[in-house]
Amino acid sequence: MRDTSLADWLGKLEAAHPSQIDLGLDRVLAVAKRLGLDRSACPVITVAGTNGKGSCVATLERLLLASGCSTGVYTSPHLRRYNERVRLDGTEVDDARLCAAIEAVDRAREGVSLTYFEHGTLAALQVFREAAPDWLLLEVGLGGRLDAVNIVAPTVAVVTSIGLDHQDWLGPDRESIGREKAGIFRAGIPAVVGDRDPPHSLHETAARLGSSWYAIGDAFDESTRASGDWSWRGCGRDGARVEYTRLPAPRLLGSNVACALQALSLCAALPGRDVLERVLPHIEIEGRMQSLQRGGVECLLDVAHNPDGMRVLVQRLLAAPPAGRSVVVMGAMKDKDCAGIIASLAAVADAWFFCDLPGDRAESAARLAGFVQGAAPATCHAGVSEALDAAFAAVVPGDRLLVCGSFHAVGPALDWFDEHPEGA
Repeated sequence: MRDTSLADWLGKLEAAHPSQIDLGLDRVLAVAKRLGLDRSACPVITVAGTNGKGSCVATLERLLLASGCSTGVYTSPHLRRYNERVRLDGTEVDDARLCAAIEAVDRAREGVSLTYFEHGTLAALQVFREAAPDWLLLEVGLGGRLDAVNIVAPTVAVVTSIGLDHQDWLGPDRESIGREKAGIFRAGIPAVVGDRDPPHSLHETAARLGSSWYAIGDAFDESTRASGDWSWRGCGRDGARVEYTRLPAPRLLGSNVACALQALSLCAALPGRDVLERVLPHIEIEGRMQSLQRGGVECLLDVAHNPDGMRVLVQRLLAAPPAGRSVVVMGAMKDKDCAGIIASLAAVADAWFFCDLPGDRAESAARLAGFVQGAAPATCHAGVSEALDAAFAAVVPGDRLLVCGSFHAVGPALDWFDEHPEGA
C-alpha cells in the first residue's frame, strides 16, 4: 500500500471504525505497545482543557524552538490540512512521512479496530519516535483520561481551563468534566492548572495521585498593566520564585501563555528575558483571533465554539470596537450550546450570516437563525463561501466581519480569503 495517498489513507481511517469517538485506552495501548509508542525518551508536556490548549502548545513550541531545542507537536483538529496536526520543529510533516507512519500502525494493528483519531495519534507518535526530537508537546483531543494521547506519560501535565463542552462524553457539569481532564495527571508529576476557579475534582485527583499542584493565581500568575506591559510570575520545582515584569504583551490569551511558562519553569527550561521579549508578541495561531484586512474591513477569524470560549472572544471584541458595524458569519455543530453561543455574540452582532456546514453533526443555518433574539437581521446560506459573499456585499470600510462557531466554518473561510486576496 506504499502508493496510497494521504487522502486515501484518511478516507480508510474514517470508514474503518463504527464510530468517530470510542473513548478507552485498551485498544490503542495494545497497538502502541507493539510499536513501542507507549513511552517517550524525551520530556513530554501534555495539554488538556476545554479552551486554550492550542495557544498553550503553540507558546511552548515557539519558545522551545527559540531556545535551540527540537520539537515534535501533535494537535487537533486541523483547519485545512491534516498535516497541521503533526509538526517537527514548527514545520508540518509531509504526506510521505505521514503515510509511512499510518501504514506502520496499520500493519501493527493485527485486527484491532482503531478510530480515526486513535490511528492518527499513533501515527504521530511513530513519526516522533523516528525523528527523536528533544521535546514532545501533545494536545489532548477529547477529555483526557480516556484520550489516545494519554497513553504517553507526561513530564508535566497542563489543564488550561474547564468549561461545558462535549457533555455527552465527559459528563454534565464542570466537576465531571474536570475529573476526566485530570486523567492526564500522574503520581508525582507536576500538574499545571490555568483555571482560576478549578472544579474540586481536578484538585482532588491531583491530591489522590500525589501530583504537585501549580494553579494560576497561586503558584503562578500573569497580569497586564494599563500601559500594555505584561508580567508573569511563577516558580520552579524547587519552589524558587521567578518573575518577569514589563514584557511586551502576547497576542494570545495571557492565562494560556502563563501556563506554558510555568510548565517550562518546572522542566528547568524557562527561556530568558531576551527570548520572551523577542518571541511572545509574535506567536499567532491560524484561526485564533486571526486578523485580516479586506477593502478597509477588519476580518477576524476565531474557532470559539462553546460558551466560555465565546465569552472570552466577545470581551476582547468589546475592548476594541470597530468604527462601523459588526457582522457575524457563523456555522456550528449540533452538539454545541448554540443558543448560549449566539446569546453571547449578540453583544457584538449588528447582522448575522449563518451558514450550513457539511456532515451529519452540523447544525442547520435555519436553526441557528432561530436562536437570534432582538432586532439584528439574520440570513441563511448554503455554505461558508455563500455566507461570506453575502456578508461582503453588505459591509463597508470601517466595519468588522467575524467568522466563528466551528473549525469547520473557519477552515473554509480561510480558503475563501485565499481565493479573494486583498486588492483582487
